[in-house]
Amino acid sequence: MVFSSHRRTGLAALAAVVLVPATGCAAANGAATPEAEQSASPAASGGPAREFERLEEEFDARLGVYAVDTGSGEEVEHRPDERFAYASTHKALTAALVLQQNTPEEMEEVVTFTEEDLVDYSPVTEQHVDTGMTLMEVADAAVRYSDNTAANLLFEELGGPDAFEDELEAIGDDVTDPERIETELNDWTPGDTSDTSTPRAMAGNLREFTLGDALPEDRREVLNDLLVNNTTGDALIRAGVPEDWRVGDKTGAGSHGTRNDIAVIWPPEGDPIVLAVMSSREAEDAEYDDALIARAAEIVAEELG
Repeated sequence: MVFSSHRRTGLAALAAVVLVPATGCAAANGAATPEAEQSASPAASGGPAREFERLEEEFDARLGVYAVDTGSGEEVEHRPDERFAYASTHKALTAALVLQQNTPEEMEEVVTFTEEDLVDYSPVTEQHVDTGMTLMEVADAAVRYSDNTAANLLFEELGGPDAFEDELEAIGDDVTDPERIETELNDWTPGDTSDTSTPRAMAGNLREFTLGDALPEDRREVLNDLLVNNTTGDALIRAGVPEDWRVGDKTGAGSHGTRNDIAVIWPPEGDPIVLAVMSSREAEDAEYDDALIARAAEIVAEELG
């Protein structure tokens, strides 16, 4: 990755970045169709704990949920401290850290890369090998389009997975265990802690960057704008909460049916909710179903809304 001095100025330019890939978002990894009937609503079935268990049974999956109403402190959780592969959800955090460490002017420096740097699923960066991209455009591609080469450029800017881990520890996360870059980090083996985190830790990190003091207000607004304009999450948390709730999210998927979504949610009334939903299945080549994440988000919305 090489920087040059081509720049545009101002945070307005940062927030205005819109990159449209020639191809669409990553296709779903094939939805498994659970044969169990739709479960009853939380109110009719004894609360969220049993509802989450029913989702696990219905989708034949392990489900982790952590949600917190940032005003009241009320929490909804299910396996909140179990480890799951974080997959592409890390891109929200790596982008946040790059925003933290660079001025608006530095975010407009151009990053160059080669064909050899491209990895699987890079719908934006593959169009810009000849021209390079500003660091802000790289962050946009990683967060909004889940571009894997862009994610690796962010890793390189931070100093690699070890530096990523150090920066997370600096904001209080001693759980998340970064080891690899894209796309290897999506290849998870049950029992291995590499490239894993917990719903509680991921929600805590997202809260620090989107609502806390880990970023100056102007850069926090840039990050939140990227998350709200994410193109990959319509079928996940967004699908499970009321339509008038504003959602900023980052999705992820990997082996063993891993499917995740982490989000900050602004209901029309009340304080923001931070939610992390993570899931996996037993077989290495198991397919995921976005409906599992959406249904879990629906339970959370009914409890905290």
